[in-house]
Amino acid sequence: MNPVSSTPVVGAPVAGAPVGGAPVGGDRAKTSSVQVFGTVFFDLVFSDLPLPPRPGTEVRTGRLGLSPGGSANIAVALARLGLDARLSAPFAADAFGRFLWSSLQHEGVDLSSSPKSSTWTTPVTVSLAYRRERSLVTYEEVAPESPAQLLAQSLDGDGASQLVADACYLPLAGTERAWLEKARDRFRVFFADVGWDEAERWDTDLVEELSLVDVFLPNAAEAMAYSRTGTPLEAAKALARHVPLAVVKCGGDGAVAAGRGLPEPVVVAALPVDAVDTTGAGDVFDAAFIYGTLAGWPVHQRLRFANLCAGESVRYPGGSLSAPCWRDLSAWWRHQEDPGTKEAFAFLPELLETCVASRMCQRPCASLPWHAG
Repeated sequence: MNPVSSTPVVGAPVAGAPVGGAPVGGDRAKTSSVQVFGTVFFDLVFSDLPLPPRPGTEVRTGRLGLSPGGSANIAVALARLGLDARLSAPFAADAFGRFLWSSLQHEGVDLSSSPKSSTWTTPVTVSLAYRRERSLVTYEEVAPESPAQLLAQSLDGDGASQLVADACYLPLAGTERAWLEKARDRFRVFFADVGWDEAERWDTDLVEELSLVDVFLPNAAEAMAYSRTGTPLEAAKALARHVPLAVVKCGGDGAVAAGRGLPEPVVVAALPVDAVDTTGAGDVFDAAFIYGTLAGWPVHQRLRFANLCAGESVRYPGGSLSAPCWRDLSAWWRHQEDPGTKEAFAFLPELLETCVASRMCQRPCASLPWHAG
């Protein structure tokens, strides 16, 4: 018997929906607010490399993209889908920090809960994209406020100073349990991702925190490491014992979801795409999956939409500014001729009719565009 299904059982509760409540309606998704916690990086992405750089050599490439990275990836992707994206992240007062701040404001991201620091340096990541893979080099000082501390500060305020949103997105580090317990009544749905463990200890304390999260969105390598399993499918099933919905991102192989309300794991293949750079694609996937969750879609539809948005993002170098907007998704749909693809995305035309196609998206470029304000 095949253990994998592409469609959940009819009438089952939508996995990842707010605990104890019904899914939010589709119209509500367009006005929903999402509070994002994390760290913003200044990203320099070199793509179209003719070969990987080797010690003692120089490699020249024709493509360079500068853009906000880190948690800015998901904040911009959410904003471009029309959600009320709010970001809580520290910003340095240096030139890179001012560029990041102005760029995110230009994208419509609410930064009112983001503190500025005059004693900190903006984290910088250099991404070297070769074929479908990338290598990263990062410089990062200890942040004045970690995501967990910013979450804690948001809970300590009162009245207008409190952060309240329909959903919350937080990169887990295995140290947030006390604050997650306090925040359960502040945010309707909790989404979480996780970063690569440089020490490769893959602490199981993080897995224990998943009971306080609604949707967990790791990539395949992280999911298998934390769950001590050998395949993304096994990892999704193992993590689903701790979290209502586990979604494992498999890059060019699509994604798999398992959890409450799903009798079997749901596997959806990725769309074929000529990838320029995969930087930030996982964050774009997360943003699209959050949109679909707040719209109350079934899991297989959320996975398809997330795969589509992530696939569109890898067509450009860089992270946040490669995220698609509705104009991009409309153009993709107009060029579809394959009957199977059109059937799988039959939900998209009606969605495109009700979503506003914003101005042309700014893409990563090799200079520092400045936005006043």
